[in-house]
Amino acid sequence: MPKLAEKFISDNGANIYDKVKITNKDQTFEGIIMPRNNFSGEHIVVIKLDNGYNIGVSTEDAEMNVIEKAKEKPKKELKNKKNKNLKDITILGTGGTIASFVDYKTGAVSPAITAEQLVNSVSSLKEIANIEAEPLLSLASEDMEPKHWEQMAVKVEEIHSKKDHGIIVGHGTDTMGYSAAALSFQLPELSNPVIFTGSQRSPDRPSSDAHLNLEGAAKAAMTDLGEVSIAMHETTDDVGVAIWRGTRTRKNHSSKRNAFTSLNDEPIGIVNEKIEWKGKYKPICDKTTIKPGFDENIAMVWAHPGFKAEDWENTITSKKGVVIAGTGLGHINSNLLDSIGKTAKDIPVAMSTQCLAGTTNLNVYRNGRELIEKGVVETHDTLPETSLVKMMWLTKHEPNKVGELMGVNLVGELSNSRKLI
Repeated sequence: MPKLAEKFISDNGANIYDKVKITNKDQTFEGIIMPRNNFSGEHIVVIKLDNGYNIGVSTEDAEMNVIEKAKEKPKKELKNKKNKNLKDITILGTGGTIASFVDYKTGAVSPAITAEQLVNSVSSLKEIANIEAEPLLSLASEDMEPKHWEQMAVKVEEIHSKKDHGIIVGHGTDTMGYSAAALSFQLPELSNPVIFTGSQRSPDRPSSDAHLNLEGAAKAAMTDLGEVSIAMHETTDDVGVAIWRGTRTRKNHSSKRNAFTSLNDEPIGIVNEKIEWKGKYKPICDKTTIKPGFDENIAMVWAHPGFKAEDWENTITSKKGVVIAGTGLGHINSNLLDSIGKTAKDIPVAMSTQCLAGTTNLNVYRNGRELIEKGVVETHDTLPETSLVKMMWLTKHEPNKVGELMGVNLVGELSNSRKLI
């Protein structure tokens, strides 16, 4: 806790968990003093109101009165004993909202909580598994880069080889789909599950989805699921958690708790008290294999009206490959066909669709057929973001087969069927 806030509390004869009244600039707040992170201002004291919400109150020109002293808390155990009847799993911390608190000075959410603190904040996890926490990164989702995907894959393989148990990856939601796809390509065989989870709302908010998502991920991490997957709220209510295939899932809503979905696909399973499996999945094998690393020098082009040949040239200059998020069945402006054809002679060019469902089909319209003739490869129903990750990975590991393999299912990223939905 910042020293000024700590001094204000002690000078008024109060302690953490005491119920107090703070009067500040004609406003009065009553609540319980909460332990807090160091991300807010020096003058901010966090209290929990009777309605369950936490707020930050400035101590400047404020007065505090103790309403009720906290009951003596039991001594904290030095270390949680393992339950021999439960399996072990590891939570790998990488940051994101699930590892954040509200900054009560600015109102923003800032990374603050460690993997160990996250585990300790969800008491129900102790009834599900023996949890070990390992910190790896502390990044906002938007700051994830391919080098971090490689770090995650290397750490997962290390944990699987040394500890031989499932892993939960705590991750920010905005780019979780990219990271889950990235680990899917880097870890084509798994000896134990790897389950990504996160939250739309930070754990210190009463409406947080972090606890249920972690519980669902923990249960999934103890199965024979041999594919990198994502576990997030099935609905907006705290009912169940859906398990999604890591290569076919995207964040489809900016703020809802059930933001994730797999386009053209159903969830692999739904977690409640137990797991109800909905579809087939690849089971775990004897050993986790790893092919880490990416070539970042790949361009992503979002087809749109007004995109010109010079825009194309500026985008693809010095790149080793291009993924197009085309309109409809995989289309792009006719005035770009010659430029695309010229590019496809030198580097791989792959076509995905920006539509929310369905697949590419370059055989239907004239422009599509011409793209095929010019060497553009279809990615079928692979998501544009997964197509980008896939080309980055192939360029690193199969540089002479990128064009050939972009249209081939490697780790569940495409269904090889043309769905009319």
